Amino acid sequence: QVQLVESGGGLVQPGGSLRLSCSASSNIFMYVMGWYRQAPGKQRELVAFLANDDMPKYGESVKGRFTMSRDNKKNTATLQMNNLNPEDTAVYYCKADYGGLGRDVYWGQGTQVTVSS
Repeated sequence: QVQLVESGGGLVQPGGSLRLSCSASSNIFMYVMGWYRQAPGKQRELVAFLANDDMPKYGESVKGRFTMSRDNKKNTATLQMNNLNPEDTAVYYCKADYGGLGRDVYWGQGTQVTVSS
């Protein structure tokens, strides 16, 4: 079992940047790490995911603006968000999926990102 804690959310102006971090309580080597977000009244949507020794995959709405990375030694996953716009406002969640099989899945508590002038 792994516990996930997100950090780095906050209020930012349109065009600004934020860096989210997800810290895991145990080794993430075997986990596919992902970032999801949920805006009020909307379904949770994929932002990005990254398996070990692979390239990150992104949702269409964030391609070219967000970059996901992971550090297996530090048991962290990071989401660098650039050129933010108000549509990016949401609670952002970190997800760990053991082996990417969808059976042993863990979520963080979420961190709020608000993009507003």
